[in-house]
Amino acid sequence: MNKSSKTTSWFSMTRRKMLGAMLVGAGWVLTGARLPALGKQISARGYVLLDRVAKYPPGLEDAAKFTLMEALYGRRSRRFLTGAEIPDGVLAYTSTKQPLPLDPLEQMLVLTAAAGNTGWHYMIYRDSSYAPHLSNYSGAAGGRTFPSPAGWHVVDFFYTDDSGVYFFPTRDAPSLVERDEKGQMDLNAWLEHHRGRIRKLADGRLHLPAKEPYIEGHNTWCANRPGSTLIIPVVDVAQMTLNALSFLVANGFCIYDDVNGQKIPGLDRFSKLVDVENPWPLSVVERESFAFSTAELTTSCYAGMLMLQALGLGGWMFSGIDMHSVLGASGDPEVPGLGFRFDRKEGWPVPNVTGLPGVYEGYCPPHYRDMRSAVEALAERKFGPGGPFHPDTPGPFKDTPRVRSAAKTPTPEFKDCVAAMAQYVFDRFGKFPGTVPTIYTLTYLQAHHLDLEFYDRFFTPGEYLKTHAEHMARWHPERMG
Repeated sequence: MNKSSKTTSWFSMTRRKMLGAMLVGAGWVLTGARLPALGKQISARGYVLLDRVAKYPPGLEDAAKFTLMEALYGRRSRRFLTGAEIPDGVLAYTSTKQPLPLDPLEQMLVLTAAAGNTGWHYMIYRDSSYAPHLSNYSGAAGGRTFPSPAGWHVVDFFYTDDSGVYFFPTRDAPSLVERDEKGQMDLNAWLEHHRGRIRKLADGRLHLPAKEPYIEGHNTWCANRPGSTLIIPVVDVAQMTLNALSFLVANGFCIYDDVNGQKIPGLDRFSKLVDVENPWPLSVVERESFAFSTAELTTSCYAGMLMLQALGLGGWMFSGIDMHSVLGASGDPEVPGLGFRFDRKEGWPVPNVTGLPGVYEGYCPPHYRDMRSAVEALAERKFGPGGPFHPDTPGPFKDTPRVRSAAKTPTPEFKDCVAAMAQYVFDRFGKFPGTVPTIYTLTYLQAHHLDLEFYDRFFTPGEYLKTHAEHMARWHPERMG
């Protein structure tokens, strides 16, 4: 590689900044699909200094060139990680290798693939019933690597590795992407912006005993093992349901309690706002809200799964860990999970998790005084500073303030109507939503290093990708014997 194509490691950013004053006209740019290119105007002294800065691992260049078609057609669940053991059966095998954790760059690439902010959300341009106002569906100003129904964005992320348990919030992030006029982005800056959002919650790996009922029997040997990074998307179904109720009211609809066979008291006073004679069934609205929520959980994991193929890492997306054990409602004091708050009530088959105080709280009591307060908080999230419909929130439009302020803000009557339905549900069922969980997790994404000797022994050639075959040489040459 000649001098003009030398690249710097994101690990060396602090050092590079210190050298920056000595580099004349350094012009580094990163694109979403290329490594940083050395600027055209850089002094001879700059070349000498850059020669002393570590390179990116060649594997990052491989990942940048990896195609979507290769990721799609090469995607497989590859569970056998370094240090693993299958003690019996036709695939019995004990790894001769030690567990190898992901290095910081590998881990950040996987995390940002699953949960990364990718700029400003474009919102939904028009609904005939809102015209001439802009539709005010969106719940967040930023967009992410995975889709969200109506741009509501209700999922946030936790993860664990050998070093600890972490919260990785991107739900309410502004745009973390810096693009030039050609649409090129600075990958180093993007990763660093995301890294700055990580919050450590505890030392050591999240404790989940490798046995049922904590982990499904088919995953006890491979899930959350030493060396792995386990990503845990968590969804606030309460917030999703409030968004759904707001959507209904904005379109002239309300709900009734089909579970108990009764109308919601007091809705008649909103007859000019909603059709009280033709309400929607509560159970249907909550079922759809729940389904929308799981869509975010699974598509985020799938985005991360595709990145695993490009990086040559093993892993898979799965649901085989008990949700309550992960969140902290297992009932076993020795398995505190993430420590979320939960309630138990007579007649409930399972506990209802409501949130992690001060970290990730559901839009319902006890994290809010009542459902009216939760509705106000949701409105503030959308229409207040930093929200998608606040004129001072930056954005992708040529006249962003004009676009953002074109949405109609909710009136007190509107919020009262949404709150009346939500409060009835909470009072009648003892929780919100009433028929589905408040906080939920379904799918997880695990990333780890593969033990290729297992695959070479039991599989025919070609059952792992070139990126897997060359991963150690391209990412960790110092570990090659």
